[in-house]
Amino acid sequence: MALKLVVATDTPKGTEVWRRRFAEAMPGDQVQAWDPASPDSRADYAIVWQPPEAFFRRVSGLKAVFNLGAGVDRLMKLPSLPRDLPVVRIEDGGMADQIAEYVAHALARVSRDFERYEAHQREGSWKAHAPITYAHWPVGVMGLGVIGRQVAQTLAMLGYPVAGWSRSARQVPNIETYNGPQGLHDFLARTRVLVNLLPLTPDTENLIDRDLLSRLLPEAYLINVARGAHLVDQDLLDLLDQGAMQGAFLDVFREEPLPKSHPYWTHPKVRITPHIAGITLASESLTQIIGKLDRLRQGLDITGIVSRTDGY
Repeated sequence: MALKLVVATDTPKGTEVWRRRFAEAMPGDQVQAWDPASPDSRADYAIVWQPPEAFFRRVSGLKAVFNLGAGVDRLMKLPSLPRDLPVVRIEDGGMADQIAEYVAHALARVSRDFERYEAHQREGSWKAHAPITYAHWPVGVMGLGVIGRQVAQTLAMLGYPVAGWSRSARQVPNIETYNGPQGLHDFLARTRVLVNLLPLTPDTENLIDRDLLSRLLPEAYLINVARGAHLVDQDLLDLLDQGAMQGAFLDVFREEPLPKSHPYWTHPKVRITPHIAGITLASESLTQIIGKLDRLRQGLDITGIVSRTDGY
């Protein structure tokens, strides 16, 4: 049975690129780019990334919408998104390896004193410091989805004591896990390096605030690779300035691009990157979505359907 697909992204160029990819990979199906200037249309499935508000008002007949990325927070906030329309997210899409590598890099920079060695090089100073004691750097990973589990296991293989926290109980081989409000308290109390990989939902927005960060071990360090809205920026800046935290490595921000006037640009204890920790790989996403469309075509179940209650 041939399918009719419609593609919509945040730019006309992006829409056409993805339309062409799916059209080439699915020659027996009809794949069209959504044109906001065209009459209302019908399709079986939509493939989107930050589509315009009008999209769901103008396309009818949809059985599900596939999001070209793991983060669905912006899509779920669209008022025009039908409440009964299944939303399917990318599960990894090649991002898990990239993010695990990114977090390992950020962790090594602080735990191995690489910034001090870079300063020594600028000074022309040949000086060695004490070797790392991994037990002094307990890591806590918030969010134990596909990516969070890989990050936790990667860091554990490097020798760091790693624990994970999630809202509901999760089991991860060789990783100590916590869940729920009481579990969060115990999780923070044993964590020095906090890695945020939570989905952004109304319950997790502004979760990383002064109170939460203050419950970490002394000389704590934050690595945020999830969403900027998880973090209360001013609370982090205050704790850094007060010496209550050692530093932060941030890849995501409330406003992107990060405004030139933002204090993160020049803060001596903050390192930033432009939302590049994990970039969705086109080939991985294409293969995953086509595989799920084929299962739906056969009347089979698929994974990655977003819970409207939990928001992920």
